Amino acid sequence: MPIILAAAALALAGCGETPFPASGTTAEDRAAEEARKAADKAGDRLYTSRVRPAQDVAHRAADLDGVEVMRVTGSSTAGPGMRLVLRTSGTGSEPWSADPPVTVTRCFALSFSTTTEWHHYGTREVACPLGAPLTFKPWPKTPEIPDARLRKALPRVPAGGTADEAKVRAAVASLRLDPKIAVEIRKEGDVVGVALTARPDPSVDDALECTLARVAPGGTSVWSPSRIQRMPGEGGCGAGNAIDPAPPPH
Repeated sequence: MPIILAAAALALAGCGETPFPASGTTAEDRAAEEARKAADKAGDRLYTSRVRPAQDVAHRAADLDGVEVMRVTGSSTAGPGMRLVLRTSGTGSEPWSADPPVTVTRCFALSFSTTTEWHHYGTREVACPLGAPLTFKPWPKTPEIPDARLRKALPRVPAGGTADEAKVRAAVASLRLDPKIAVEIRKEGDVVGVALTARPDPSVDDALECTLARVAPGGTSVWSPSRIQRMPGEGGCGAGNAIDPAPPPH
């Protein structure tokens, strides 16, 4: 009988299976590992190589399901970066056990900076700070850029004419735009370019909200650049791109 049991165990091992749970691995150990994975997953959702205020990163973390922000250290992801202490939970059970699953709560410290690599946040378990999780005010609402009204207000220039910058500025002013919408108007040659830009809710996207308009002899056009062109630093939301539109990315 012992020989038969040993042979069965070897057969299972040969199939890549372990007949018994590894020694020292308990339901609580498995639950704690799930909590750690939840913290790392949160880190992946928060990851950015751009400079972000620490409070914005913490606010985004607090918006994630199953994640509580217990502490935030540092002012932004620039330079030495910032650190978050997140509280997560995990559930684990013993294989072949009739005992109910075990759920644990753990806290983990994660660090973020512009040089941090994706999925490498130095995640380590720490003692949970005393007190309730941090709370944050609702994100500011992204102002809406009135494309249709802009299109209607802008002047039309006949072929062979010259766009009048003063008339374009007056048309944009008549819209009484939200003060949070940045306005850039520039004239080059016979063409006037307009760029209206708004920064989006930091929890949603890095891409800017912007509308471009080109007032030129023979035609006035209004459009929004591609998402790639609307990313910070790409220059797609400038009046220069309205005057001389860049081709869409491939």
